[in-house]
Amino acid sequence: MTRGVVYAEAGARPAVEEITLDPPGPHEVLVRVHACGLCHTDVHIVETGGWGMPFPILLGHEGAGVVEEVGAEVTSVVSGDRVVVAWRAPCGECPSCRRGDPRRCSSQLRGRRRAHRASDGALLTPVLRCGTLADRAIVHEACAVKIPDELPFEQAALLACGFSTGAGAALWSTPVRKGSTVAVIGCGGVGLAVVQGAKLAGAGRIVAVDVAAEKLAVARELGATDLVDARESDPVEQVRDLTGGVDFAFSAIGAAAGLVQAVRVCGYAGTATLVGIPPAGVGLDIDLDADLFAPKVTIAVTHGGDTIPQEDFPFLARAALDGKLDLARFVTRTISLQEAPIALGAVGRDGIRTVVTLY
Repeated sequence: MTRGVVYAEAGARPAVEEITLDPPGPHEVLVRVHACGLCHTDVHIVETGGWGMPFPILLGHEGAGVVEEVGAEVTSVVSGDRVVVAWRAPCGECPSCRRGDPRRCSSQLRGRRRAHRASDGALLTPVLRCGTLADRAIVHEACAVKIPDELPFEQAALLACGFSTGAGAALWSTPVRKGSTVAVIGCGGVGLAVVQGAKLAGAGRIVAVDVAAEKLAVARELGATDLVDARESDPVEQVRDLTGGVDFAFSAIGAAAGLVQAVRVCGYAGTATLVGIPPAGVGLDIDLDADLFAPKVTIAVTHGGDTIPQEDFPFLARAALDGKLDLARFVTRTISLQEAPIALGAVGRDGIRTVVTLY
């Protein structure tokens, strides 16, 4: 018997419930979760009535903990290993993987659904194949990524999604060149991680754009060289006045206006990358000739930073331990699992990242 945050049906409030777990199967591992970040993706699932997933849903996908049990044929981890739970792991079989581009894998490796509601035995759907807002989670062994012992679980958990999404966008999805100019539209947790990724990549100038002065101040602490307050005047004009047009622009907000701004702040042959999850059914208000064709701007999309977790998470962990990334600054507060359902309602408004601790 264990506990987890369950979203039972559309319109219901997520709640902590008792759940049961089947034993891990072949290539699966049972992880005792020590920390799980609250991510906007879980909020998005609630706001969209399940995001197309079968109910009931077990929330959480930004977890870290210790391997407690391994299933048959597991070779990559053993009981006692400290791991980050990745929501994606390249399958090796889809068209992208077969052509040697696992970062664009379209069919992730996944464990079977093993969690049930204790109250009625209903099979739970774990968010993004993780379900880490729980004491324990069962995942595919490829999604259990070993991390250094020195990295605190509260920080390690952020590598699972929010931080790797932002940093990965700048490091691997559309790699920032050394010395290049970068604009980051939106300085929430993911946008601030873009700032950190661009800094690690060696960007020469990083322009942070937001409407909140406190977020811009944090962006400065984390590596932004210039700040643009979008409340003062047109942020596109402000960025272009500062830079003449950037090489890379990242939209780290859900609203379509963020990507429009990212396109328009690009200089010639620049790249605008969509990082935030957009609302359904929304188009772009852009002039194909003036905004795209004439300046030769490329629009790119990243899914979670397009990471290869077994390579990239250890890289990011080591960079944090070496002082090249500041993961500690991203942990705003820690709370208990019992507090998680209410705290989900404040995601994006309550600091950078709230982390649930389970030990």
